[in-house]
Amino acid sequence: MINFNVPPFTGKETEYIMEAVKAQKICGDGQFTKKCNAWLENKTGTTKALLTTSCTHATELAALLAEVKAGDEVIMPSYTFVSTADAFVLRGAVPVFVDIRPDTMNIDEKKIEAAITDKTVGIVPVHYAGVACEMDTIMDIAKRHNLWVIEDAAQGIMSTYKGKALGTFGEFGCFSFHETKNYSMGEGGAILIRDEKYIEPAEIIREKGTDRSKYNRGQIDKYTWRNYGSSYLPSDMNAAYLWAQLELAEEINDWRLRVWNRYFEALTPLAESGKIELPTVPEGCVHNAHMFYIKAAEIEERTELEKFLKDNGIWAVFHYIPLHSAPAGLKFGRFHGEDEYTTKESERLLRLPLYYGLKDEEVDYICSKVKEFYK
Repeated sequence: MINFNVPPFTGKETEYIMEAVKAQKICGDGQFTKKCNAWLENKTGTTKALLTTSCTHATELAALLAEVKAGDEVIMPSYTFVSTADAFVLRGAVPVFVDIRPDTMNIDEKKIEAAITDKTVGIVPVHYAGVACEMDTIMDIAKRHNLWVIEDAAQGIMSTYKGKALGTFGEFGCFSFHETKNYSMGEGGAILIRDEKYIEPAEIIREKGTDRSKYNRGQIDKYTWRNYGSSYLPSDMNAAYLWAQLELAEEINDWRLRVWNRYFEALTPLAESGKIELPTVPEGCVHNAHMFYIKAAEIEERTELEKFLKDNGIWAVFHYIPLHSAPAGLKFGRFHGEDEYTTKESERLLRLPLYYGLKDEEVDYICSKVKEFYK
C-alpha cells in the first residue's frame, strides 16, 4: 500500500531528542524551541514567532489576543478544519461562513464584504493546500471596516503571496506542525505576531498567564500571575524533532514540489480532455506542494475512484466535510449567502499521496492507475 501520508523524517530527529534529554531540559522553551522560533522569524520576516502545542492552540491564542468575546462574528470559509471555527466558538463568537472559490478552494474574497455586520470583528482566511487567499483584497476590506485578520496558515509554511510569507499579513498567523504537514513535530504549531505590542501579552497567555518568559530571560527576579492564560508551549523534545526538518526545509520543499509537478504533468492530458480538474495556483502565489488533489465529476465518481485506487494499493482520501452542515456548525455558526461551490466542490475533491520520500516510480504508478480508471 502506498500510504497517503508518511510523517517527515530526516534522520537527525532522534539525535536531537536525545540531546534535549541529556541537557535535562525537556519542558517548553528550551534550546530547540528557541532555534525553531528564530528560524520562523528569519524565514517569514514576522516580528515574533512562538511555537505552540498545536495550530489549534495558536488560533485560540490569537483569539484571546484579539479579545474576541461572546456575540462577536468572525467571517471564515466553511471548507476548513474544525479548529478554524473552534477557537472562536470557545470565546462565544459566531463563525459566519461564506462561499469558496472553485479554483483554489479558498474563501471567495468577493463574498466577504456582504457578510459584514455591526457585530463583525474579524476575518479568518484559510490558505488551502498552501495556496494563498487573495490577500490584497482581504486586507483592504479589513482596513476599511476596522477588522482584524487572523490567518489560518496551517498548510502555508514556505508559501508566499506576491513575495510575502503567508501568516505575516494579518495581526496573527497560525502554522501547523502536525504529522500530516510538510514539517512535523507530531503535534504542534506556531503563532506569528506582526505587532510588537502583542508579544508580551502572547508570552503571558502562553505561559499559563504568568510573566515566566521574562523571568527566564533574567528581566525580572521572580514571576507571578499576570492574566488569564493556558499552557500553549510544547515540550522541547517535540521542538527537537521539528528542528531536524527545519534544517532541511529547502530540501523537503524541493522534494514535495518535484512530486507535485510530476503529478501535474502526468495528469494534465486527463484534465485537458475534461475528465478531471487539477489544482490552480494563481499568479503571484508561490505554493509549498502541501497537497495534490484532483476533482472528479461528482461524489459518486470520486467514491468509485477512491475505491479503485485502494484496490490497487493506493491510499487516496477526500478532505473536509463543510463546517456549516456539521452538527456543531448548525448550532454555533451560520452561512451567509448561497452555498454555490463549498459543498459541490468538496464532494469532488480527492487527495493523492504526497510526502517527503515519495518516489518517482510510486508517483508514476499512481498516475497510471488514475488514467486506467478514466479509460
